[in-house]
Amino acid sequence: MIMERFFKRKLYDRLLEWKRTQNGKTAILIEGARRVGKSTLVETFAKNEYESYILIDFNEASDDVKSLFSNLMNKDYIFLQLQAIYNVVLKERKSVIIFDEVQNCPLARQAIKYLVKDGRYDYIETGSLISIKKNTQNITLPSEEERVTLYPMDYEEFRWALGDEATMPLLRTFYEKRLPLDRAHRDKMRDFRLYMLIGGMPQAVNTFIETNNFSLVDQAKRAIINIYQDDFQKLDPTGRLETLFMEIPSQLSQTSNRYKPYAVLGDIEDNKLIELLKNLEDSKTTLFSYHSNDPNVGMSLTKDLSKYKIFCADTGLFVTLAYWDKNHTDNIIYQKLLNDKLNTNLGYVYENMIAQILASSGNKLFYYTWPKDETHNYEIDFLLSRENKICPIEVKSSGYKTHASLDAFCQKYSSRIGERYLIYTKDLGHDGQTMLLPIYMTPLISQQTHNSDIQEL
Repeated sequence: MIMERFFKRKLYDRLLEWKRTQNGKTAILIEGARRVGKSTLVETFAKNEYESYILIDFNEASDDVKSLFSNLMNKDYIFLQLQAIYNVVLKERKSVIIFDEVQNCPLARQAIKYLVKDGRYDYIETGSLISIKKNTQNITLPSEEERVTLYPMDYEEFRWALGDEATMPLLRTFYEKRLPLDRAHRDKMRDFRLYMLIGGMPQAVNTFIETNNFSLVDQAKRAIINIYQDDFQKLDPTGRLETLFMEIPSQLSQTSNRYKPYAVLGDIEDNKLIELLKNLEDSKTTLFSYHSNDPNVGMSLTKDLSKYKIFCADTGLFVTLAYWDKNHTDNIIYQKLLNDKLNTNLGYVYENMIAQILASSGNKLFYYTWPKDETHNYEIDFLLSRENKICPIEVKSSGYKTHASLDAFCQKYSSRIGERYLIYTKDLGHDGQTMLLPIYMTPLISQQTHNSDIQEL
């Protein structure tokens, strides 16, 4: 039997800040994909930081519980009923009520406005698929709430889970001093490939720690994907939403510089496609990167909604999706991937990993393409804004010989360029003005980024 455990998450500190600064003036809503660890995080926070708490799981709550939020005239009655049903004594300003999977009870979501105004207790909400129209179309969304997103475990959280508190501080030192790791580089790449294969879903990480068996890890990831499939089927019984998700690896592996939904779905009305894509993005299972038509600071102003790439929010799930044609992914495939011995182009896996790192650090995702000649395009994989400059990123799945797109882009927009990065699998170095960065150092550049695009999140 695999024992469940709590993993240290960075969002815990964000919850502490909210509790300290707001002191009941707002609720906090934690959005994120299913199985990303929201419920575990908030319940652990409630146990540690309050004298008592009530957790209402709206996936399981009875109709009697849900009906309590249909009439808010007598809040004393509501609180007494909740305490009696859950057998918990609430203490004023020392207790928290958790609305878990709150999207399944729209009236409870609406009630937050009035419960916060009442002021007796703190309120934490968790939600998946939170802005689907049919869940919120008949209610007033509360303005008295802060929203944060819980992503899959990032690389530092993953190393913490394995008992390693040293790796990221050491990498930060090497990065700041611009020093290559030399002999340690190969081990750090292997460590990072392990993260890419397992991913950051707590269930998969926990299975690896308990069993050290990649086949069982793969089973855990497939179970999560099956949950997503069920959710997509409920939202769209035609199966088209599920298909958009399942085809992410095949779309990324092609030479096209964008996701082609019509090639995946066939004929579909534009309005219906827009709805499906919005639902897919809202699910938090995916990350959308939009084409910037004029790459500059404030790229949200020039993003092209008709050109986009879609990534999996978790690269571990992406790897399993890439081998979905088999009932399970063999240990031998994982071992070859881990040791960089599998004879396949893994560039799209690395690109998905960079997207995950940048997004979980608070960056919106943008890319840029422009014609090289009549039949070929240049492409910049990712663009970051930093102060009044843009930082282009090119991703390579191995070493490098040239970085033509990066050079051409920096020449085309020379007055706008800040740092420029080639992210690859070799050691830290420089090639002219381009920083050559091993992929495991990507979190260090994404954390430095402070710009208007982040503030729009």
